Amino acid sequence: MLITVDIVIYPGFKALEAIGPLSVFSYANVHLEQRGLDAGYDVRLAAPQSGDVRSDTGVSLHASKALNPLAVPHTALIVGARQIEQAVDATPQIVDWVKAAAPRMQRTAALCTGAFFVAAAGLLDGKRATTHWASARSLQERYPAVRVDPDSIFIREGALWTSAGVTAGIDLALALVEEDFGAAVSLDVARDLVVYLKRPGGQSQFSAHLASQTTSHPGIRDLQDWLLANLATRVGAAEMAARLSMSVRNFNRCFQRETGMTPSAFIERARVEAARRMLEQGDLPAKTIAADTGFGQYEAMRKAFQKLLGITPVAYRERFGPAQRPTSAHDGSVDAA
Repeated sequence: MLITVDIVIYPGFKALEAIGPLSVFSYANVHLEQRGLDAGYDVRLAAPQSGDVRSDTGVSLHASKALNPLAVPHTALIVGARQIEQAVDATPQIVDWVKAAAPRMQRTAALCTGAFFVAAAGLLDGKRATTHWASARSLQERYPAVRVDPDSIFIREGALWTSAGVTAGIDLALALVEEDFGAAVSLDVARDLVVYLKRPGGQSQFSAHLASQTTSHPGIRDLQDWLLANLATRVGAAEMAARLSMSVRNFNRCFQRETGMTPSAFIERARVEAARRMLEQGDLPAKTIAADTGFGQYEAMRKAFQKLLGITPVAYRERFGPAQRPTSAHDGSVDAA
């Protein structure tokens, strides 16, 4: 079985979003051939017009195929762009093609802000979808009929798939390989690319610091900066509200409206992020890291890691820590089975 895949590009597209999935399908072909299977992927780069297309990096890729609603692939991946709203307005041909071609394709996948094209075609109305965390609010405001989930790495709604930002397109492509040829092939590809087959955690891990930079309310932004600089300090809603001269109720509402999360959720994510960096970069015992980042006890940190990242601190250090890292016993922590 040969599966045809078009990766749709246009001026200003994010290069990694095209190259990442392209690499996934290429490695999948290698492993299918090694298994002696007469199957694989026939992948083309497609654009409104064939020819060289300049990416966000300044490097051009060659689109061998012009978009044609009468010659559709099995699967299409529409990549994103940094200036996505301008890109959608500048290339209505892609919106028209998606609208005409999607009903005739087996799968339509929007990578990162590529979801804006699919939403503009009306295909995401009433459906859950994700996109790059920094564009989630914009997607929701521009296309209010879409049920935007800003935290998922990727979402499947029938024949429609959407992914989070940039490298999440690799996660989605691995899921397509798993659907087409099984988990064993997909796992082999993930190993080749040195990535998770199923990434732990959602977009919420990327990151409290980044979230604070996208907040428009100056008082909330200043409070976020203070919280990030004082993670070990215990602070309640009443004290935070007082800093902004607000009632607790009004403060909680304002904070959630600006950030998409409660103050306690923001603090928890910020502490997890700080602990992650310490686990990656140093050899402090996990108990010390828990205290320094405001969790207090290791068990509280472990629960937060499991909740937000789907992995324990000890397992995280084993995966991402320095080459000369302590074992969990030397860490002074033992994860529950």
